[in-house]
Amino acid sequence: MSSALGNAFALPLRALTWLGDQGTRAVAAVAFIAVAVPPLGALLRPYVTEAILCLLCISFMRVDLAALYGHLRRPALIAGATAWTTIGVPLVVGLLAHGSGLDRSSPGLFLALMLQALASPMMAAPALAALIGLDATLPLVTLVSATALVPFTASLLASLFLGGMLSISPLTLGLKLLGILAISLIGATAIRWIVGAEAIRRHKRPIDGFNILILLVFASAVMGDLAHDFVADPLFTIGVALLAFAVYFTLLAATTLIFRRAGTERAFAIGLMVSQRNLGLMLAATAGALPARTWLYFALTQFPIHLAPYLLTPIARRLTARAADAASAAAANRTT
Repeated sequence: MSSALGNAFALPLRALTWLGDQGTRAVAAVAFIAVAVPPLGALLRPYVTEAILCLLCISFMRVDLAALYGHLRRPALIAGATAWTTIGVPLVVGLLAHGSGLDRSSPGLFLALMLQALASPMMAAPALAALIGLDATLPLVTLVSATALVPFTASLLASLFLGGMLSISPLTLGLKLLGILAISLIGATAIRWIVGAEAIRRHKRPIDGFNILILLVFASAVMGDLAHDFVADPLFTIGVALLAFAVYFTLLAATTLIFRRAGTERAFAIGLMVSQRNLGLMLAATAGALPARTWLYFALTQFPIHLAPYLLTPIARRLTARAADAASAAAANRTT
């Protein structure tokens, strides 16, 4: 009986291991599959909340507790990263977008940019950081602190920049965010207690594969109508796609420069987190009642989110190797 049960799980486990081994290539493929198979979006759209819960649970489950305690002993970096992603980014984006007249020329795009800036980092950001070889603990700690603050900062800054374009209830949004965090943390803690941290590390590859499947659920739900939008207005769609890429990589580069004194590898990990905004929670907070151009921008932001890990992996590997060499040199100097 146990042998039959083991055989039944062997094939799915091998499939997940293979998918996890594809790494950033599979993450990049997710975006194209979501666009190429529109019925998949209609089928998976009701499960967006569950997908977000799973992504965050995986991030909590895999966190290095020793590294977590180390970061908590140095709260200045976490506080700075949290302030930048919850207050600095919305202020900069809001001032630039308002100053350029985008709120008058294209209210739908202005609303999309502001909701993107107001959002907390994406739940999958720590998992994607780990996938390309970066330390996921610092992005995870900052993600938690930023998510706890975003109900208040989003409400305040939305009233400043959006006026009557959108009404965000901080209580409702806060309860949703806290509920998601609490459920994910409880689930991750239970899994770590039942199977143990060593088993989680040993099964890294199939867990990566499962994480990619969950990313497909969210991407399909958001991008299901993108092919139709492209056929209807290809030039505008391409222009919005270029804007989405520009915003992503500008946030990544600016954040890395701002936090470079903390070490390039850490700064890059923070930049990766800041550039990936949790539009799923903002969609939930607004119940999806958004203009068509806002929806289009949200869909196109999935391309840089899913392609960037593949594009940035060589940079992350060089930074990780450089940090390891520096640590080895420092240790050698201490022993001499």
